[in-house]
Amino acid sequence: MTDTPPPPANAYWGGRFAAGPAAVMEEINASIGFDQRLWRQDIRGSLAHAAMLAKCGIIAPADEQDIARGLAAIAAQIESGDFPFARALEDIHFNIEARLTERVGEAGKRLHTARSRNDQVATDFRLWVRDAIDGLDAQLADLMRALATRAAEHAADPMPGMTHLQSAQPVTFGHHLLAYVEMFARDRGRLADCRKRLNECPLGAAALAGTSFPIDREMTATALGFDRPAANSLDAVSDRDFALEFLAAAAISAMHLSRFAEEIVIWCSAPFRFVRLSDAFTTGSSIMPQKRNPDAAELVRAKTGRVTGALVGLLTVMKGLPLAYAKDMQEDKEGVFDAADAWALSLAATAGMVRDLVPDTARMRAAAGAGFATATDLADWLVRVLHLPFRTAHHVTGRLVARAEAKGVDLAALSLAEMQAEEPGITQAVYSVLTVDASVASRTSYGGTAPAHVAAQAARWLERLA
Repeated sequence: MTDTPPPPANAYWGGRFAAGPAAVMEEINASIGFDQRLWRQDIRGSLAHAAMLAKCGIIAPADEQDIARGLAAIAAQIESGDFPFARALEDIHFNIEARLTERVGEAGKRLHTARSRNDQVATDFRLWVRDAIDGLDAQLADLMRALATRAAEHAADPMPGMTHLQSAQPVTFGHHLLAYVEMFARDRGRLADCRKRLNECPLGAAALAGTSFPIDREMTATALGFDRPAANSLDAVSDRDFALEFLAAAAISAMHLSRFAEEIVIWCSAPFRFVRLSDAFTTGSSIMPQKRNPDAAELVRAKTGRVTGALVGLLTVMKGLPLAYAKDMQEDKEGVFDAADAWALSLAATAGMVRDLVPDTARMRAAAGAGFATATDLADWLVRVLHLPFRTAHHVTGRLVARAEAKGVDLAALSLAEMQAEEPGITQAVYSVLTVDASVASRTSYGGTAPAHVAAQAARWLERLA
């Protein structure tokens, strides 16, 4: 008697395979451990596909109704945490289809008519990224509101503006915070661009060449909120530009978050002490009882590596793939999921820190005048009042800075005689521009740090974000 070969572990491969995969093949091939996150999008796509098949007369209306009923029950089961995900069924698509067939019988087997897992996963993944974009955009807007609110509160509070981490010119704390509002606004713009470009529907491209069934791709695209069907079936199933563009936007935004986190770390340090975070966003030391560590900011800074790594990882996966689909593309999701999670958590932590931090405005004001920060104001005064060429005024100011530095005093502490020794035309009026408040108030050009301008910009952003 001849032994009958065992059925394949995944019965959806049909008659081509006589035996199940090796254990290591199952391990490397299965994606259900991470792609189950696509279940909402998969069910949504299947509902739209089934409705279209029924409308086009490809399946019976009764089958479509059974499919819809079965998918609703599966959604409720997954939502409740009771769905039995099976590793042998590889992915979220086969898991849902198998459970659907158990529930509704033959109708469930008709669902996959006129589609492939290739266009199915491409559609699910686009829907997931689009949903993630909408959530992250709302988080970016919330962070911008937090920053603009604090900027309005501190529109006139001076702090040192720096280049090379050296005192350069006084700015206001509000002006500094608004710089990050501009950055995060650009991040939102990149997300909006990404969302617009990804909003084409792959469903109906099937495996790679389209389908011979008389389907209505416009119907499924509209039902799923896409602007149009993807125009080329090969590109539809093999494109992951939308995921790469999402990761690029994420990486740039994570970099912005990291820059702000670095500033918080610096501002919280003992030599600066510009701001203080509460216990809610700091931790202590296991050995040094005096420590208050800005760990939330440090972790935001660190998560940039995960997000940038995800972008580089997917670029590397995609760089050598011929058209159309290849199993390499199963590696597209974990990095995107992880980057989206890290980005969302970083945005939430940063918004929390912005609302939590308490600036030491007196200490920032004192630091704003240190390091000859009003030297440019002196040079500008020499140009404006004495009509010196700027390069000449620059040299005169440099000599006066050297004098003050040698005496261990600020520019404003030099006597008029000492100033006139370098430039005879200097008058007592020069001292009016050597204060921190006069410096910031003088920066009235558009986008400058004059407190009135900062207050107006903060108000403008808060109105736009309302």
